Amino acid sequence: MSTICVSAATLVAGVDEAGRGPLAGPVVAAAVILRHDRPIIGLADSKALTAIRRETLFDIIRRDALASAIAWADAEEIDRLNILQATLLAMRRAVLGLVCRPATIEVDGNRLPDFRVGHYAPQARAIVDGDRHIPAISAASILAKVSRDRMMLAVDRLHPEYGFARHKGYGTIEHRACIDRFGPCQCHRRSFSPLRDRLDPVRRPNP
Repeated sequence: MSTICVSAATLVAGVDEAGRGPLAGPVVAAAVILRHDRPIIGLADSKALTAIRRETLFDIIRRDALASAIAWADAEEIDRLNILQATLLAMRRAVLGLVCRPATIEVDGNRLPDFRVGHYAPQARAIVDGDRHIPAISAASILAKVSRDRMMLAVDRLHPEYGFARHKGYGTIEHRACIDRFGPCQCHRRSFSPLRDRLDPVRRPNP
């Protein structure tokens, strides 16, 4: 991040998240305000990029963007609020973590958080597939994805028995087998099936 600012009526932030679907770990959001005089070449939806390319772009975005911020909601918050509300919370935290106050916020998807705080009331719009078409949202998707992957690598060092380094918490066959064998750890989302069903099985009536 090259510049610190307080407010500007023309600033636009892109927002995206990573990690809504996994059985474990946080949902991570990022907000990015790009500089018009310093375009970043190669921005795209993070899912369309290789891991190496994402890592390279992560460093470029953090260096060249006017402002960027990364935030998350952890597994406990996901279980308490539900995944949608936790995602919106992470997005709000990311935007409010920016050193600039953008006048407009563009969010990937079809749902918007409430970004208002005090006298700050930005315009916001949801854009389906925005991570494919809006450079600032693409940049946010890269920051969110790389940050979450790094978090899951750190979790893997604490709990190597689950193989988080390989599946990043998604519900792969390997991951589900590890849950069956070892039970959940503190980073698992207990409100998600199959964890919910395993921990609180539905009692079926006798035939």
